[in-house]
Amino acid sequence: MRKSLITGCLASLFMGSFSFGQELYVPRDVKKAYENETRSKSGKPGENYWQNSARYKIDLQVNPPSRTIKGSEEIIYTNNSPNTLNSLNFKLILNNHKPGAARLGQASEDYMTNGIEIDSYSENGTKKDWDSKNDGTNKMIKLDRPLQPGESVNLSIDWHFDVSKQSGREGAILENTFFLAYFYPRVAVYDDYMGWDTMTFFGMQEFYNDFNDYEISVNVPEDFIVWSTGDLLNAEEVLQKKYAKKLERSMQSDEVIRIATPEDLQKKEITKEGNNTWKWKASNITDVAIAISNEYNWDAASVVVDSTSNRRVSVQAAYDNVSEDFHEMVNYGQHALNWFSHHYPGIAYPYSKSTLVRGHGDMEYPMMVNDNSHGEPELARFVAEHEIAHTYFPFYMGTNETRFGFMDEGWATTLEHLIGIEDLGKENAIESFKNFRVQRWINDDNMEQDVPIITPSNILSGPVYRNNSYGKAALGYLALKDMLGDELFKKALQGYMDRWNGKHPIPWDFFHSINDISGKDLNWFWDSWYFEPNHIDFEIEKVTQNDNSIEVLVSNIGGMPAPFDVKLTFADGSSKNVHQKSTIWENAEDEFSIQIETDKQVEAVTLEGGIWMDATPENNTWKK
Repeated sequence: MRKSLITGCLASLFMGSFSFGQELYVPRDVKKAYENETRSKSGKPGENYWQNSARYKIDLQVNPPSRTIKGSEEIIYTNNSPNTLNSLNFKLILNNHKPGAARLGQASEDYMTNGIEIDSYSENGTKKDWDSKNDGTNKMIKLDRPLQPGESVNLSIDWHFDVSKQSGREGAILENTFFLAYFYPRVAVYDDYMGWDTMTFFGMQEFYNDFNDYEISVNVPEDFIVWSTGDLLNAEEVLQKKYAKKLERSMQSDEVIRIATPEDLQKKEITKEGNNTWKWKASNITDVAIAISNEYNWDAASVVVDSTSNRRVSVQAAYDNVSEDFHEMVNYGQHALNWFSHHYPGIAYPYSKSTLVRGHGDMEYPMMVNDNSHGEPELARFVAEHEIAHTYFPFYMGTNETRFGFMDEGWATTLEHLIGIEDLGKENAIESFKNFRVQRWINDDNMEQDVPIITPSNILSGPVYRNNSYGKAALGYLALKDMLGDELFKKALQGYMDRWNGKHPIPWDFFHSINDISGKDLNWFWDSWYFEPNHIDFEIEKVTQNDNSIEVLVSNIGGMPAPFDVKLTFADGSSKNVHQKSTIWENAEDEFSIQIETDKQVEAVTLEGGIWMDATPENNTWKK
């Protein structure tokens, strides 16, 4: 279908006053949520929306270099659903380390452990049997007494596990340095559209957690420092006065304070004598992670994230001295928190602290980052910014990363690019994004690469999972920004985040929220970008030079409504760029005629996509 630019603009003017002309595909479980009014087609939480929650009190005993960790926890789990729960599903993520566990890749001997081994389990004070022998990453336990709506159950669990020698998202980083994540038995999410989350953790996809309250205590030998999600409650009890004062001073300091240096570590005067129990508290948060070391430097400073209240956030780094990039990591963290808070998404960092730990994961956790050391400063900053961006997606928003990876990785990649423009300049940021996020998708013509982004992440693997979750999804979000303009895009994004902060949004909540807040029917856009097996591929079919204009007929071979520039090169050597937003494809199926006013003689026409790379750039140029 061929359509002129003028016709397209007129159609756009009138679209806002009409009801939506195209419905998005809605799966059966989401339709049930609409019927039950837990979610709505306006994108808002429904009148009957609910979610469950728990309070965790966790005590750990850690004694490096022994890699055996002993834990005990008290859980008060509350059923806010309208359903009676006869069983509880527990997530035991570390069982992915067990020999024979289902994994999407090979695992070395150093990755293998016995997983989480339950030593005792009690329900409302009554001890129950728990056989750990055949446990996977899920364990359904039948309750002695069904949990009615509005009721709570008290659970007590003692367990132990070995930290794996191979360190990735968690594990032993050095002999006396551990990063602990997914280390405790956790009640899985029970939600309004899927019920219990029973998806197996295969080692690649990520996580889905409720918003819970945590009290954490970690007992370690003398000279060991502990970093954790949450606020440290007893700095004066575990640190010598000099170091407790340094930590306190860093909370109001723009300048980096070196709390523990190699010289301090050598003197062994940082902590109080004997074993110390570090205590932490975090509220309304989706998970916790912990780092432990007696060989890591400790830096800290702070940054203002809310100019109205002048609220400051602590930024800390824990690292081995040979990791030169980490000597600047607090500065990188300050910059990221400041930029994300004041620009995009433009919501003040919601927590009191961010700690960046030198590990091997390049992975995010609430209030924590576990990053590799990178020789190039720009790469180190880039990775830190990406992981810190995850604060908003999935932690602030509570998205289901396991099923909808594009709702967190896609947004972190978007924010990574936007802050990259600030860091590198627009041209360099575009080249970096193309090389790192787009090229491996657009240059791979394997049929699997065209699987729609909406395809559940838990059934994808390898490059398809990464491309759908990261680059492809981010290109769609950035095309949305280009189409709506900065002001409306930010308004719609912040409105969606305000609606779903602390809840569990799914893709349809996002799509409908943006429609509702922007006042635009964007279902055609969502359908083409996220629900169809499309890719980016434009072709110049024909160029017609008239007296006062030039007409460029462009064919959308790939189906993606991506933006692009039309570059005109004139006979006098000058040139002109005319930007085309995604809206040109709103009512066009495969062709669009672009008319540009000019009385100059045109020698060449080129389509330039920038980050929206074209699969066949050789047909993007016409020459006279």
